[in-house]
Order: sequence, then structure tokens, then C-alpha cells
Amino acid sequence: MSALLADKGYDGDNLRAEIAGRGAKPVIPDKSNRVVIHRFNKRAYRSRNIIERCFCRLKDFRRIATRYDKLARNFLAAVQLAALVAYWLN
Repeated sequence: MSALLADKGYDGDNLRAEIAGRGAKPVIPDKSNRVVIHRFNKRAYRSRNIIERCFCRLKDFRRIATRYDKLARNFLAAVQLAALVAYWLN
């Protein structure tokens, strides 16, 4: 079964029902003012942070953040080069 990882901004009953209707499990923490508490996999939610940090690090490269390249293949090449520089060379 697949899961959809999201932050508290996506905590809503309609969205949770839509996710479950499509066959995925919502991994969304509850807002502080929620009356009905939903359980979620905290370990899976923590792994979401790794993806967030990756995107944040890639956006440090101005070419990636502003999307200078018009063609998708050129943009993909720029993202791959930025990932190479950010993660392999450091």
C-alpha cells in the first residue's frame, strides 16, 4: 500500500477521504485544533524531512530556483548537475 506524506496544512477530512479513496494511506499529522485525532506513522513522516531538505538544498542554486532553462530536458540536466555538486562533491 502506498502512502501520501504531507504536512499539517493538508489536514482535512475531505482530503483524507480522497487519499484513502485512491488507495493510499494519508500520513498527515493533526492540526492542534483538531477535535477528532487521527493516527499516523511518525517514522514515515520523519522521512519526509529528507525530501524537504533535498529540495531546499537544490534551490540554493539560482539557476534551479528561478528555472532559467525553457526546455524540460535542459532543466533536468541542470538539476542533475546541481545535485551532483551539492551531494557528491561536498
